[in-house]
Amino acid sequence: MEKQVVSNQRFIQGVKACIPTIMGYLGIGMAMGIVGKAVGLTIFQVFLMSVLVYAGSAQFIICSLLALQAPLASIVFTVFLVNLRHFLMSLSVASYFKQDSLLNGIGIGTLLTDESYGVLMATLAKKESVSSAWTHGLNLTAYLTWIFSTVLGALLGNFIPDPNTFGLDFALTAMFLGLFLFQVQLPLKAQQKKTILLLLSTAASLYVLMRFFSAELSVILSTLLGCTMGVLIKDE
Repeated sequence: MEKQVVSNQRFIQGVKACIPTIMGYLGIGMAMGIVGKAVGLTIFQVFLMSVLVYAGSAQFIICSLLALQAPLASIVFTVFLVNLRHFLMSLSVASYFKQDSLLNGIGIGTLLTDESYGVLMATLAKKESVSSAWTHGLNLTAYLTWIFSTVLGALLGNFIPDPNTFGLDFALTAMFLGLFLFQVQLPLKAQQKKTILLLLSTAASLYVLMRFFSAELSVILSTLLGCTMGVLIKDE
């Protein structure tokens, strides 16, 4: 009984940790719903896509390709490339939940997004403990917020034909930038030279790779390069 109470408390803490993500998802989710409605999707189709796909960038790409009447194979392959980075994120997170069940691990990995990953890593960087219950609270709150906001956007689609009018399309970028800056604060203080070197080398490799490969593949390759350098470079 006591264990269940602690688990519930940790879940609620995860929900609270998701508040910044909620604010960002409300804006970008509404923009997604509006765009989906604009390309001819019904409210139910927008809802279903958010439930099954649950990936902001991928859903925007799907809408763009639907507008261009792209073949299904092209849409599936593009979405696969865009979301391939989640494989790397799930791998890095898995090491923190080795003691949990396989079902818990699948649940965490399935609902992990760029933003929830950023919140999780920022929490770990502050040396705060996390648990599967905390992570489920974070992930489920973000998931339900995304579904709600996209459906709301689809409902408002007839009244707001262009989400750019209110700057809703920039909400996710602004939120992710905030998470990134918050996440690098502690490493910069602890190991300034190593952190700066890793940031610059990753950014430079991304710039070079994008001249030869797609943006999605370049992000994955530069991330792998950054991870490799992080292991090889000695701590200060």
